[in-house]
Order: sequence, then C-alpha cells, then structure tokens
Amino acid sequence: MAHSRGASGQNMNMVNIQYSLALVLLAVWGCLAEEQMRASVSASRLASFRSRRMVGGKLAPHVPWQAMVYLSDGVLDGGYAGGALISDRWVLTAGRNLFVRKSRQDIQGKDPVIPKVYLGISQKAEANESKEVTVEKVVLHPGFQNQSDWDNDLALIKLKHPVVMSDKVTPIPLPERGQDLDNTVGRSGVITGWGWGVLLTPAKSLKHLVLPLASHSDCKAEYERIPFTPAVDDNMFCTGSTKYDENVCFGDAGGALAVTDTQTGAVYAAGILSYDKSCNRYKYGVHMKISSYLPWIHSVIRGDTEQSSALRSAAMSRMRSW
Repeated sequence: MAHSRGASGQNMNMVNIQYSLALVLLAVWGCLAEEQMRASVSASRLASFRSRRMVGGKLAPHVPWQAMVYLSDGVLDGGYAGGALISDRWVLTAGRNLFVRKSRQDIQGKDPVIPKVYLGISQKAEANESKEVTVEKVVLHPGFQNQSDWDNDLALIKLKHPVVMSDKVTPIPLPERGQDLDNTVGRSGVITGWGWGVLLTPAKSLKHLVLPLASHSDCKAEYERIPFTPAVDDNMFCTGSTKYDENVCFGDAGGALAVTDTQTGAVYAAGILSYDKSCNRYKYGVHMKISSYLPWIHSVIRGDTEQSSALRSAAMSRMRSW
C-alpha cells in the first residue's frame, strides 16, 4: 500500500509540474504577443511619421531643360541624377554625378565616367535609345573637390551633335548681369529630379518642389557645426524645405534651380544642386551659384585653351598699336 501511494504522489507531482510549465509558457507567449503588438504599433507610427517627413514633391509637368545623367540603375554603381540643358550642345550638372563613388577620398586620381544622357523625358521608363543623346566629352571644373566633397561641384557635358529644339527639349538660360541672387528674402525657386522619395528608392517619375531661398548666413552657420557637410562659401547658395518638410534628397543633385527674374519675369537657372543629402534630416539644400561660374562655363563652351587669353590680349595690343 505504501508503494502504491508513493507512485500516485509522484504522478500528481508530474501533473502539477506540467501544469505549471504550461502556465509559464502561456505567460511568456502572452508577453511576447504584447511586445510584438507594441512594436507593430510603434513601427506603424514611425512609418506614418516618416511618410510625413520624407522628401515629397509633386509630379512635374514636362520640363524641357531637364536632363537625366545616367551611370546605372543601381545606387551602388553610380545611379542616375539630374542635369540642365543650357545650349544645343551642353548640359550642366554636378561633378560628383560623373563618379560611381562620390566622396573626395574615392574620387582623387580617377577620371570621370562618360555618362548616358537622356533629354525630353518625364518618366524613368522613357530613358531609352530614342531619347539618348550621344556624349562627346565631359569637363570637370578645375577646382572640383579642392578641399571637400562639394567644392566647385560642377561639370559640363558636351553632346556629340546639336540638339533639335522642340516643345520637349529647350535649354534654360544662364544668369545675366544683375541675376546673382544678392537678395533672397521672400524668393523661391523650382527644382525637378528623380531623387529618393518615401520608399527610399529613386522616383520613377520626375517630381518638382517649390523651395524657399534661404539665408546664406543661417545655412553656413548650420552646416559649420555638422561634420561631412558643405563649407558654404560665396559660390554657393541654399534653399530650405517646404512647409510640409519636403526637401531635395539623394539623386536630385545636378538639377537646376529655376527662378524668375523679379523685374523682367524671365526664367533662368540660378544654381545647380550639389548637396542633396538634406532629405528629412537637415533643413538646407546647397547649390552651386551659376553666376559665380559664368567665366569658366563660357570659356569651356567657347573651346578656350590655355593660350586663348594670351592670344586675344596680344591681338588686341597689336591692333591698338597700329
């Protein structure tokens, strides 16, 4: 009898242990389910927050001066970015767009890549042979990346054949005398691009943003305290974000900031976007001020050599002396 009661007690203990384990497992499962639900709600809230904060923009109407400067579909292989047609043979873009890796450290000593250039398109899917214009050569600004990733971040792309002008393809004028953005208060500009959007992928359709021109001193002070951002100098100007926190982002570099002359109403390219990493993290996009680079742009388009200036001066001196 004693042996029988002992076995029965052991069986009861085993049942109690199993029951306790089951309760523990249920409790653990309940905690995990609750944490998973909380994480899901937090992720949903974060996604909603990001959706509001990420670069937005509206689908752009056809923009006849917009160029696509293409190295590859993949960001890690150079990606594609913007450019501006400024004459029937030349496209102006950011110099960093012509390299697979964009930092000064990676670029030093390397030649730029000859890109594919597409004109007259508003959709990525339109970037095909019928819209491609053959590139003859590229010319980097001689001071490109002198000290930082964004110094003199400009390049000119010469097309092999003149572009036939149409309602789909038309250059944007360069600044003229007096169009140097000395006064930016209350002014704005429009930029277009295929840059990254909410899903962190390049846009398939061209988008545009109307951005306020920002205080040069505020922009300079902001980036002075943030490492690996531009040292904003007098050859640059800045734009802020929209009231909805929309901004330029990766892949928008090279696009022209188009502005309207307050007196004549003429549209011209005031800048070429260089620092496109502001996205939703920083407030300011940084552009190369085209009016500061007109002597270089004109000298390249003319085809000047190192001797051209001396030859012109010598010819002028001879004519004056006769």
